[in-house]
Amino acid sequence: MKIFQRLDESIAFADDERMVIEEVKRLAEDKIKPRAADYDEASRFPWENLHDINALELNKMFIPDRYGGSEVSYSAYLACCREISAACAATGIVWATNFHATSPIVDFASDEQKQRWLPRIAEGGIAALALTEPNAGSDATGMKTRFRPDGDDIVIDGLKVFITNGDVCDILVLFGKWCELGDGKDAISIAVVEKGTPGLEVQRTEKKMGIRGSSTAALSFTNCRIPRANLLRSPGQGLSMLFDFLNKSRPSVAAHALGIARAAFSDAIDYINERRQFGKRIVEFQGIQFLLADLATDLAMCERWLWHVAQRIEAGEKDIAQESSMLKMRASDLAMRISSDAVQLLGGCGYTKDYRVERLMRDAKITQIWEGTNQIHRQIIGRSFIQR
Repeated sequence: MKIFQRLDESIAFADDERMVIEEVKRLAEDKIKPRAADYDEASRFPWENLHDINALELNKMFIPDRYGGSEVSYSAYLACCREISAACAATGIVWATNFHATSPIVDFASDEQKQRWLPRIAEGGIAALALTEPNAGSDATGMKTRFRPDGDDIVIDGLKVFITNGDVCDILVLFGKWCELGDGKDAISIAVVEKGTPGLEVQRTEKKMGIRGSSTAALSFTNCRIPRANLLRSPGQGLSMLFDFLNKSRPSVAAHALGIARAAFSDAIDYINERRQFGKRIVEFQGIQFLLADLATDLAMCERWLWHVAQRIEAGEKDIAQESSMLKMRASDLAMRISSDAVQLLGGCGYTKDYRVERLMRDAKITQIWEGTNQIHRQIIGRSFIQR
């Protein structure tokens, strides 16, 4: 595993950032990892892990200083996301969703709005982002949730599904269409709905294949009234904001996937160095070595691309849709491949809950689906080569 240690050490983190990453590694190994199987088995939300994450004030790392945060580089955030996800993918997705949902507020909200919402998240609050609907998944522009202006208020009606943190969040960043602008993509707008708002109801939480400790909710909005002051920017600007922050959320999904991939690879390596068949350790068979060589090479190359994309984001570059799609697609495909091969390498043991590769394989699958299915990302990448 020295190749991955050297890769990590090659990233130019500031000294204080490296200290935070080391603290997160210790937390992940000592507390988050030992609890992961129980959260999965019971489909129980990881409140204890969030308590420990908040004790380290990790939410502050994606909040600007003036709003109660202690902002670090995007690369440092990704490194922490990967470490938490390697220990417990469900906890990783809960915490990363705080970043995904907070990002539009950091980037697009007014100062007054930031003063209202960001300190709450910095102090350990939970955020969620509501985009997907029953008939608007990959085609997000087909959403039917409506924002109707009514004096100084907005009245919301609609239904959202597959909302991570939806039933436990303090603030919800919600996408809908501004009624006065019609039903096209130019009507898409973003507003923030706070916990306890009348008309917002949790319809159900999903029973899932993986990341079972993370809650995934269906939410309904019935005559749900919020202040017009909760609208981000102007009506109809939601689509441009969506495209902008997806470029930052997709590398975050990649970091989540790569945490799962690293955990599965590590477990497989440990097992095949101990397990013996035909008088030899499994790792000594040439066919196994060829498999490991391919997996390790692809993992190292994908992680290097992660840091490349992160550096472009930190430099303020906006035209990175293809790079972000490449990263999310390859990292999630690799997580599924490595976790599946890990199960195979462990044989019958890998198929049991006594070994976590079984869970990692189930957890990996969602990374190929959320934040855009990998089929959509292949389309984004492929159509960029059409000459106009």
